[in-house]
Amino acid sequence: MIDVGGRAERIRSRFEGIEALIVGDLSNVRWLTGFTGSNGWVVLGPDSLVLVTDGRYGEQAAAQLDAAGGRGRIRVETNGPALLRAVAEETGTFAATGFEATHLTVAQHGALQDAGCTNLRATTGLVEAGRRTKDDAEIRRIARACAIADQALAEIAPTLTPGRTEAEVRNDLELRMRQLGASGPSYDTIVATGPVNGALPHHRPDDTPLADGHLVVIDVGALVDGYHSDMTRTFCVGRPTAEQQDRYELVLAAQLAGLAAIRPGVAGRDVDAASRGVIAAAGYGEWFTHGTGHGVGLVIHEDPFNTASSNDVLQVGDVVTVEPGVYRGGFGGIRVEDLVVVTSDGCRVLTTSPKDSLCPPSPPTT
Repeated sequence: MIDVGGRAERIRSRFEGIEALIVGDLSNVRWLTGFTGSNGWVVLGPDSLVLVTDGRYGEQAAAQLDAAGGRGRIRVETNGPALLRAVAEETGTFAATGFEATHLTVAQHGALQDAGCTNLRATTGLVEAGRRTKDDAEIRRIARACAIADQALAEIAPTLTPGRTEAEVRNDLELRMRQLGASGPSYDTIVATGPVNGALPHHRPDDTPLADGHLVVIDVGALVDGYHSDMTRTFCVGRPTAEQQDRYELVLAAQLAGLAAIRPGVAGRDVDAASRGVIAAAGYGEWFTHGTGHGVGLVIHEDPFNTASSNDVLQVGDVVTVEPGVYRGGFGGIRVEDLVVVTSDGCRVLTTSPKDSLCPPSPPTT
């Protein structure tokens, strides 16, 4: 059971200049109500919660809200325009109603106004700000997702042999995660090998075969009850060269420096600086082409962000990645990533796959 009542109060406490909030982002709807359907709105008032959905989901919405321990009213309509009219009706008594400016389309805003909701006020990140602090139940789900991805990688990594394709490795990982209990992958699993594909941080696996002496970047996560995990490991097919080994050790040192910087009160940009500084000091600053990390939860990329421009400050309950990397055409890529939860005295690492060597692990013993 999730504490729906507590979550609603957490968001109401953030109301400024509004009496109610229209929530249309489905991840935010799910967090507030437990509802997992593909069409729904929440009108969160000062002492009320109304979940509006269509006829496909009426019974599901009632059951999921009840299972989540929530107190609210379900309103079922027939189609999209009717849902928006119902949302407008539910806001009629409030002097000012907030809406999610980054999620409501111009057309939807106009439809709400046409239906009589003329008291709209734009808000940004109200639910996301409450959602970023994970409770124990959420952390358990994320930890389970991490464990599934760890297990799948432990079983599939030993098969990284010449001739296997990136797509084959990806398919095996995603199938095994489902077999282990995941509802699917967290995102499009990345398997990137060689001096061309490996240099692309978000390469999509294709029919490129693994080859002796090539690096392989594997970025994999599992999805459990809507919650994501995220992890990257880099391997070498065969014996690594001295150059590959040196750069791997550099990235690993940068990743460990980032992990050491994680604690409450630290700015995300300082976590980024801790990792980036190690790589820059070695002369490879231009090879590190993305941020050091991001929040993970019901969405794979969410607040807070550990980037050079981030103004986010870490707090207990944040779940974030630490994932420095280096990439260059003709060389390939190396990335090491863990998912951690911020604790009162630092962080707890949720991903446990070994990262001390470029060599793929031996098959697990039974």
